[in-house]
Parts: sequence; C-alpha cells; structure tokens
Amino acid sequence: QVQLVESGGGLVQAGGSLRLSCAASGSIWSIRVMAWYRQNPGEQRYLVASVLNDGTTYYADSVKGRFTISKENRKITVHLQMNSLKPEDTAVYYCNVDGLIDRYWGQGTQVTVSS
Repeated sequence: QVQLVESGGGLVQAGGSLRLSCAASGSIWSIRVMAWYRQNPGEQRYLVASVLNDGTTYYADSVKGRFTISKENRKITVHLQMNSLKPEDTAVYYCNVDGLIDRYWGQGTQVTVSS
C-alpha cells in the first residue's frame, strides 16, 4: 500500500517562506507526474504546480515566480518551495503522484499565511 506523507506546513507571516515535502512509502510504477494542489473549505481542489517525468513544470498563474516545484525520482519525493507568501495562499496543500494507472494523494498539510 503506497502512502504519501507530507510535511512542512504551518503558520507564517505574509512575505515569508515555507517548504513543503512529500515522500512516498512503497513503489509507484511508472510515475507520470508529481504535483501539489490546494483547497479551502467549500472550494474545489485546484492545481498549484506540477512536474512531469521529463522535468517539465507547470505553475498556476497565481504562484508563478514565487513557488518552485522539484522532485527526487529515486526517493519518490516532491517539494514545493513557497516564497513571498500571501494571505490568499492559505489553504490545505495536497501532494499528488500519478503512476501509469493509479493516482495517489497525501493527507494534506495546512498552510496559513497571516497578514
């Protein structure tokens, strides 16, 4: 049973930084994409950043230039470096890994940015 374990969330003041990490326990066959999503209560979960197996990255417009996604293939780990945080970045952040067939989610980690 594969599990994704997230760490690094917390409370930070506007303008500060946080680094989220997500590590998989177990093997995932043929990873296609690793990503971070975020969600607030009553809202849909939406994609913040992703990195494909070939290293191609995607960022939501709202985080471009502030967030950086990176991965470590051998350890099935994905990070999200978040700089210049804004109150509107407050959300629960979820790690996601898509294999050839299966999709995996972390349990979520709360990020709160105070003004």
